[in-house]
Parts: sequence; structure tokens; C-alpha cells
Amino acid sequence: MAKNLTKLAGQVAIYGISSVLARLLNYLLVPYYTRIMSPAEYGIITDIYALIPFALVVLTMGMESGYFRFAAKAADEQERKRVYGTTWGAVVAAASVFLGVVLLFEEPISAALGYAGKDYVWITALIIFLDVAGAIPFARLRQEGRAGRFVCIRLLSVIINIGLCLWFYNAQPECCRLFSTPTDPGYAFVANLVASGLTFILLLISCRGSFGGFSSRTFKTIFLYSLPLLISGIAGTANEFIDRQMVKFLMPAEESLAALGIYGAVVKIGVVMLLFTQMYRLAAEPFFLAEFKKDEFKESNAAAMKYFVLVSVLIFLFITLFSDLFALIVGPDFREGMYILPLVLVSNALSGIVLNLSFWYKQVGATKYAIVITGIGLVFTVVFNILLVPTLGYAGAAIARLVCELSMVVVSYRLGQKHYPIPYDLKRIAEYFLIGGAMYALSLLWADSIGTLKYLANSALIIAFVIYAVRREKINIGGLLRAITRRK
Repeated sequence: MAKNLTKLAGQVAIYGISSVLARLLNYLLVPYYTRIMSPAEYGIITDIYALIPFALVVLTMGMESGYFRFAAKAADEQERKRVYGTTWGAVVAAASVFLGVVLLFEEPISAALGYAGKDYVWITALIIFLDVAGAIPFARLRQEGRAGRFVCIRLLSVIINIGLCLWFYNAQPECCRLFSTPTDPGYAFVANLVASGLTFILLLISCRGSFGGFSSRTFKTIFLYSLPLLISGIAGTANEFIDRQMVKFLMPAEESLAALGIYGAVVKIGVVMLLFTQMYRLAAEPFFLAEFKKDEFKESNAAAMKYFVLVSVLIFLFITLFSDLFALIVGPDFREGMYILPLVLVSNALSGIVLNLSFWYKQVGATKYAIVITGIGLVFTVVFNILLVPTLGYAGAAIARLVCELSMVVVSYRLGQKHYPIPYDLKRIAEYFLIGGAMYALSLLWADSIGTLKYLANSALIIAFVIYAVRREKINIGGLLRAITRRK
């Protein structure tokens, strides 16, 4: 088991490097946008980018997990190519239909979203088409362990996106302006479109020779496996992003976009926790969906959960104990929302726990439980947003997200213990949560202080937590470093 976990840690680190670098580079746009745009303008970016993940989940149809599962079970390379060609063909067909419908009904869709007369909708539709079409090729790179190619393509895409954004908002000649105002959010979408297009071309080149043709029989098998993941993915994405729409439509119209911009900016500060969850998912999904002996899977998943919680608590402490420094990331007009940051971070950590709790039913093919879990979460999301957002504003949305994630953790755990019991070390997990919470509470005693002593005290708390965790778990730091540096 230790060997498996070391391998997983190495994979997490490799994919994490790409995710962290990509997100950090992209992250540079947050302080930039929040200084050149008003909260209402940034609210448009928050709104549009909350819609894109929902479309991606619907159009990829859960085929990424299906591809990992059936590519791992393929008897030979020809069958693996057929799995790839079938899943890729299915998502491209779905994306093409989506693009055609949006272009045909662009005006009424734009009006319904509140962007009549703007070009945001068709540009966003093209971005979605390209990102969906690239999803399975990216999965192919992950399944084959081609981390270097994966990292390079992602980083190049981000660099192109950032470069174009800076050019549009700073160096673009007035005669070449695409929108009426120099800070129009539309330039961000155009930059994204160009980056997505170039990424798709590079993915096609990287995966040439991988196509094995489309098989209707193979599609039926994979689709039946993936359908519950699709339904749960829709609910899960709604759980994660519907709060933006609730803020937009449940708050007074004259305040909603500005509030959405502030909320979106604070959520961006919590991106470090999401980064960790994302890089963990990139490595853990193909890892845990490969062939495993039952007992070995259970032991590995239980240990992975404990270490995931440990790192999540560390990230929470790092961000909250230095929240006044993280607040400098966004412009002054956006910092009034920093008080919801701890809620955002805890919600993101719980989301990662739900991910860990999902691997057992994906491994055994019982993906129907995903619908139950995310469906219950969606009910909590909608109900609590409706109850809280009209009175508490975006703080109500943050609370609703926390309640949603907590409900899914409880339901996921109960279902797992009933149908596929895994020996999670609940005492140790609770121990790390309690220690992290106690350290955060202790830091509040000097939170209003100004100067070096506060940062030294907070740094001491974080160092103490790290030393305690390493000794408590007897973590082999050298082994982890070797797993990373020796990986090709």
C-alpha cells in the first residue's frame, strides 16, 4: 500500500505542478481585472465563467471517467483506441449540436441572460465547443501518463490567454477595438477563445494515431456507465456554481452584478484549496479507477483520504492566517467580502472529501449513487440560497455552499459504509480538523494587530502543525521527493 500511495503522491505532484503554475499564471489576471474593472464589470466575467463549467459537464457526458474505466480494462491497444475514438466522437457530436443551437438562437439566449446586444454568448459557445472537444484528448494524455505533454499544453494555453488579455486591455490600437469600452469584459472572452483554439490544435497533434473509430456498441456500454455520472455531474456543478446565479437574480438588480463581482473575487482567493483538489483529482481518478484488488483499494483510499484532509487543513491555515496579505490580490473595492473567505475554504475542502468518497462507487460501477449524493446537495443548495441570499447577500450564498458540501459528505460516507465499507481513520481526520480549527481560533486573538510579530506568530502556528503532522504520520519526505523527481 505504501508503494501505491507514494506513486499517487508523485502523480499528484506532477499534475499539481501544471495545475498550480497554470492557475497561478491565470491568477495574475484577478488583481489586474479587479483594478481596471468595476465590480459590476467583473461580475459579468464571474457570471459567464460560472456558466461554462455547467455546459462542459453536460456535453462531456461523464465520458472522461468512462474513458479511464474502460481504457484501463481494454484487452489490447486496438480496443483502447476504439474506446478513445468512441468517447471523443460522442462528445464532439454533442458539442457540435450545442454550438449550432446557440448560434441559431443567439439573440433570445443573450436577452435571457441579460446581455442583449452583446457578443458574449456566441464567443462563449465557441469556447465551450473547443474545451469539450479537447476533454477526451486531455484524458488520453493523463491515462497514458504523458504528464510532460499535458503540462506544456496547459501552460502554453494559459500564457497565450494572459498575453492576449494584457494586449487587449493595454496595447491594442483604438482603431482595432472590438468593444465599445476599453475595459469591456468581452476582451477576456476573446482571449480565452484564441487560447482554447490553439490548445485544441495541439491536442489533436499530440493524440494523432490514437483514433480507433466509433463503435455504437462500445458507446452504449460506456454511456450506461457514465450516465449516472452525467446526471450527478450536472447536479454537482450546479452545487458549485449556481450560487453565482442566485446572487445575480435574488439580490436587487441594481446591486446584483457588483455583489457578484465581489463574491467572485473572494472565491478566487480561495482557489489554492481548489487547486489542490483539482491536482489531486487529475492524478487520483485514473489511479483509483485502474484495476485494484478490493482490500488494496480500500486501504489506499482510506489512507489517501487522511492525507488529503491533512494537506487541506494546512492550506486553510496558510490562507486564513495570512488573509490580510491575500486580500491585496484583489482591488480595494472588492476587499469588503473577505470575511466570507473561511467559509469558502472549508467548502472547498469538503468538496475534495466528497471526491475521495466517490471513488468506491466508480470503481465497482455503482455510479447511480452519484445521482443521490449530488441531488441531495442540490436541494440544500437551492433551499438555503433562496432562504439566505435575499437577506444576507453573497454571505448567504457562501453559507449555502458550505451546508451543501457538508450534506454531501454525510450522505456519501453513510452510503459508502453501507455498501462498500472503507476503514477511514475518522479519529485522525477529526484530530487534524480540530487542531486546525483551534489554531485558527488562536490566531484571532492577535488578528487585529499590525506588524511583524503577528506574522511570526502565525508562521509559528503553521510550522508547528507541519512538524506535528510529519511526526504523527511518520511521513517519509525523502520517499515523496524521489517519487516526484524520478517520474518521467
